[in-house]
Amino acid sequence: MIRTVLKLALVALVANATWHVFGAFAPHYKLKDSVQYAAQYRGDMTDAALSEKILGLAAQFEVPLTAEGLSVTHENYHTIVALAYVRPVDLAPGFTYPWPLSIHVDTFHLAQIKPDP
Repeated sequence: MIRTVLKLALVALVANATWHVFGAFAPHYKLKDSVQYAAQYRGDMTDAALSEKILGLAAQFEVPLTAEGLSVTHENYHTIVALAYVRPVDLAPGFTYPWPLSIHVDTFHLAQIKPDP
């Protein structure tokens, strides 16, 4: 009986950790897709405007991204976006792990970009 209870408790802990890890990675991949789309179809947006758009997307997906963790650069028709942040994940009740996550997007686009002021 005690053995069964311990097995069930272990299964519950694993299921809980899996649920919380999924809850951290689902917004991460949604943000990654959105950043890829925004960089590829940026039109004539400046790097600063694209950075603001990406920060808005991060807020929309409840990703703890700050301006210090975001880098947007371009060269002619080539845009590179790099961002990094730390998301706390509850792996077990009372145990929170600070999970570092990052996104790197390297894309080309068809429109000429306005220079930054």
